[in-house]
Amino acid sequence: MGVMGRFRTIQVKLIIIYVLLILVAMQLIGVYFVRTLENTFESNFTTSLTNQANLIAEYVKPYLVNRATAENGDTAPLVDNLDEIVNNFNRFSGAEIQIIDDKGIVLSSSLDQTVVGQKNTQAEVSRVLQGIHPEPEDVVDEHGVRKRAIVNPIVSEGRIIGAIYMVASMEDQYEMMDGINRIFIAGTLIALALTALLGIILSGTITAPIKEITRTATEMAEGNFNASVKVKGSDEIGQLAQAFNYMTNRLKEALNANEEEKEKLASILSNMSDGVIATDEQGRVIVLNRRAKDMLRLEEQEAMGRQIADLLSIPKQQVDAHVLGADHTAVIEFADRRDEPILVRATFTPIHRRGQGITGTIIVLHDVTEQEQLERSRREFVANVSHELRTPLTTINSYLEALNDGALDDPELARNFLGVTRNETERMIRLVNDLLQLSRLDSGQTALRREPVDLAAMLEDVADRFSFQLRKRKIGISIQTDRRLPAVSADPDQLDQVLDNLVSNAIKYTPEGGAIEIIASRSGHDKVEVAVKDTGIGIPEKDLSRIFERFYRVDKARSRSMGGTGLGLSIAREIVKAHGGDIRIDSVVNQGTTVTFSLPLSDAGGEVR
Repeated sequence: MGVMGRFRTIQVKLIIIYVLLILVAMQLIGVYFVRTLENTFESNFTTSLTNQANLIAEYVKPYLVNRATAENGDTAPLVDNLDEIVNNFNRFSGAEIQIIDDKGIVLSSSLDQTVVGQKNTQAEVSRVLQGIHPEPEDVVDEHGVRKRAIVNPIVSEGRIIGAIYMVASMEDQYEMMDGINRIFIAGTLIALALTALLGIILSGTITAPIKEITRTATEMAEGNFNASVKVKGSDEIGQLAQAFNYMTNRLKEALNANEEEKEKLASILSNMSDGVIATDEQGRVIVLNRRAKDMLRLEEQEAMGRQIADLLSIPKQQVDAHVLGADHTAVIEFADRRDEPILVRATFTPIHRRGQGITGTIIVLHDVTEQEQLERSRREFVANVSHELRTPLTTINSYLEALNDGALDDPELARNFLGVTRNETERMIRLVNDLLQLSRLDSGQTALRREPVDLAAMLEDVADRFSFQLRKRKIGISIQTDRRLPAVSADPDQLDQVLDNLVSNAIKYTPEGGAIEIIASRSGHDKVEVAVKDTGIGIPEKDLSRIFERFYRVDKARSRSMGGTGLGLSIAREIVKAHGGDIRIDSVVNQGTTVTFSLPLSDAGGEVR
């Protein structure tokens, strides 16, 4: 590898950078040195002043002691001696010197003689005379000269008998430091200029490939994953370019795989039978699938960004309780697109991220309307069966007790009681038989023996079977059928049971002198419709939607007195449904009721078309 080749390596470039860093470090050391030198000058200056003040204190101490013991207060010779000492030290140091007694009175001054005999009001002097040793103080006089003032106590036998106040100019020290700083600044500027020049030369060899990698990374960020970096060498940056290109290829593969997984997830979410909603840590909706939108009757743009509590119409405190508590489920009622109520079980699952806590919530909405209706129907069914069985059993038990208590001795009364008991027993047998038949129909255990059935003939047989009851109640009956009505594919026994039930109900609820009409006609090309129409008491509109429910009676007392179990229409509906047909009922109060059911046609071989 040649000189230029070595120069292109990151290692050499780093060495040069380290040299420059060392240069910068030397500059920092220089700053530290200058600051340390400045502090040393100031410290030495202060120490020199302090030593002078201590020396002066030793000279003047005998004078102050003698002054305290002088007779008649004659202090003139004392003052002359102090002035001589002060002037001598002033010529040596150039500092302003004051000698102060223990009361703060200036005894001698090197410069301003007017202050002699006056009290020095400096706070530092007061503190020294009180035994407090203050730090040196920097002052600036009226001419802008920077000075340092110190106050030293004069102590004799542990007692402060005075103080030395010295103020010396620091301009010489500051001028010396300014010269040193100017030299340092000039050296620093030269070093910075050289560093900048070398930086410009060297940065180009490093930043150019990095800029190319940055430009390529920007293109990738904008979606161009086909971009690549040109590898111009085998140095560290060349190796970085190779690694970058490899990363680009792997990232492209990962994004493709992620896109596939995203499409799979979107397809799963879109086709789920349950609604799914995702929120961020603030509870705002960020994702919802098609089923959730259908349940909530919302468009995606209406739901995105909304609070989940507002979306589900429940308090935020309740949402937080389900997310953070032990019970993560809640049953919520909505109205579907037909304004019919639906029940939805919402399951709240928090999204945890390591080190960040809960960062969102997944809410799964499951439609439990049918489940709740089935559960309600089951409870009602059990209650109705219990009630229907308890009533005849109670009656039988009561009459048997009456017979046991003595009614058996009365033949006429005993026969009546036994007749009631027999009727109630037959009623229970009918009820149990109807329940067994419904159970077989529900479980699919009843096999249909399909065969072509002549519907017109069957209708005539049903009319003949009820002729006695019809004549007794003076109710007229008519049968209308198409002349060429084809046969239907049905189980004749079960179809007969359906017709028997419908005609029997029509007779029960039609008053004397009324009329019943049975109409059989073709419906479409593959079905036959049979309608049983009466002129009876009718059914209120509010009861029509529940008329096919088990044990449901419009007039419970009248139905039970007529021997009904409340299961006839339910059995008829299940039989018709088992044949592949449907059944409906139309009624107007005091005008009559029409029950219509349809059955599939059959061909000559008895197969359903």
